[in-house]
Formats: sequence, structure tokens, C-alpha cells
Amino acid sequence: MATLEEIKALLGEPRFNWSDPAPWVRLEQELGVSFPADFRDITDAYGPVVINEKLYLDHPGHPIRNLGEEIKESIEFWLEEDLAEFLPSGAGSRPGELLPIATGATAETIFLQVPHGPSAPWAVGVQEMDSGEFVLYGMTFSDWLLALLKGEDVMVGSSAPDHPYYEPLA
Repeated sequence: MATLEEIKALLGEPRFNWSDPAPWVRLEQELGVSFPADFRDITDAYGPVVINEKLYLDHPGHPIRNLGEEIKESIEFWLEEDLAEFLPSGAGSRPGELLPIATGATAETIFLQVPHGPSAPWAVGVQEMDSGEFVLYGMTFSDWLLALLKGEDVMVGSSAPDHPYYEPLA
């Protein structure tokens, strides 16, 4: 699993640096799922950001770019009958379901696939609405983000600039 230090080496030092676990605890209780530590660590470090003008991340403790609100709205969106056919399994927070955790600048939704058991690994899924294609990557969020930062093909238009960067969103 990629470390936060590897992400920082490519993306730069974070400026958000959230330390209060309370918003995560509330969100995890609401959804009935514990987020993977690497996702929490990255989100706590960088907060609401856009990475390389392509990937939008929110945070559960932010009043405007609130991850919990975004997840709930996105689950409702993906549960609509005419959209469910674009996903290989349902949107939600139960085992095997796809939990929407981020968006892309060109109509992508990034999901974490909730593992079927406590020792099973998480995976990252990307739904590209323009093409209708869904790709599941058998990797952690930090591995997927590191691949994105290196310009690997893990999201539409995922070629990286000479130096990856981020911009705070609030």
C-alpha cells in the first residue's frame, strides 16, 4: 500500500492537516462502514482539493465541501433506476456495494468497493459517464492515487503534468 509520504513526495506538502476524528466517526456510524485508513489519512492531510485539475476530494469535517453530504447525494443519484445499469453492483455502503467518494472533472465518479469481510481488501472503481465504462482496480485508494499522480491509466485523461499539484477548494 502506498504511504502518505509517497503521495506527499509527488503532490507536495498538505495544508489542511485535519486531526479531529469526530466527523469521520459520525459519517461511519451513519453509513455503517469504516473507511480505509489510507483514504482517511490522505483526505485528512489534503482536505477538500482538486488534484491536477482532474480529481475532486471532499472532507467530512468541512462545512461546504462535506464528504458525507456528497456521498449521500451521490448514492441517491446512482440508485435511480436508469443509472443503476451503469454499475456492476449497487451504490451504497454494504459489503460488495460501491461507495462514491470522489468525482472527476470529466464526468467520472470514483468509488470504493466495500469489502465482503473484515480481512478482505478494498478496491477502487471508476465510472466514466461519457463512455458508460466502469473499471474496477484491485488496489487501495492510496495505490490508485499514486498511480494517478504518476500518470498511469486509472482515470480518463490521467496523464500527469510534469509535477502533480493540488488546489484547496475552500
